[in-house]
Amino acid sequence: MLHEPLLAVKGIKKSYRKKSLRIPVLKGVNLEVRQGEFVAVVGQSGSGKSTLLHILGTLDVPDEGEMILNGERIDKAAAVRRDWLRNYRLGFIFQFYHLLPELTAMENVLSPLMIRSGLLEYCFYRSSFRRKAAALLEQVGLSHRLKHKPNELSGGEMQRTAIARALMTEPQLLLADEPTGNLDAASAKEIIQLLRQLCNQHRLSIVMVTHDNSIAAVADRIVQMVDGQICR
Repeated sequence: MLHEPLLAVKGIKKSYRKKSLRIPVLKGVNLEVRQGEFVAVVGQSGSGKSTLLHILGTLDVPDEGEMILNGERIDKAAAVRRDWLRNYRLGFIFQFYHLLPELTAMENVLSPLMIRSGLLEYCFYRSSFRRKAAALLEQVGLSHRLKHKPNELSGGEMQRTAIARALMTEPQLLLADEPTGNLDAASAKEIIQLLRQLCNQHRLSIVMVTHDNSIAAVADRIVQMVDGQICR
């Protein structure tokens, strides 16, 4: 483990407005995640865990507090810098996969590089990109599904495709929002074991939010979120 955390979150607060009402969601969250560490954030619906994950992923910005990633303060980063971080430093896995239905598994995994590369660069590196995507799909057990579209895949296979897609940009930090919440028990167990394996093999840092204590049990560390705050 590194002496300094990969991610340090200090005093993060976030509120939303509903007409004239101000609804506090995060009430001073502190969290550290080290390189290669798998952290599970456990809490009931409405505890603020998904809001926290969106802020960690720069999909939303906090009202107060600091967020430091690999030594860089990012809570006040400009929109273009947040876009860059999502393209190069952060990976995302969602409960509902968010695969593009018209694309094959291979094309879905390639999509982050299609988006971040210019046309000329993508065409130049297309063969190496495809080899990398194929290797990732093989690593998650889908070498036989490269040309299948999402409607031809099971829920577990779609989530494995989403994991391969998240790894395509070689992120430092992988953020998983209820990654097993839409799966049956057997598929959920396979996915969580795969995340554990990826963390070990690649020293990938993972922050996963879940309401399921049995899923959280595979993490190196579990933190409880209650009413917008993390309780040790």
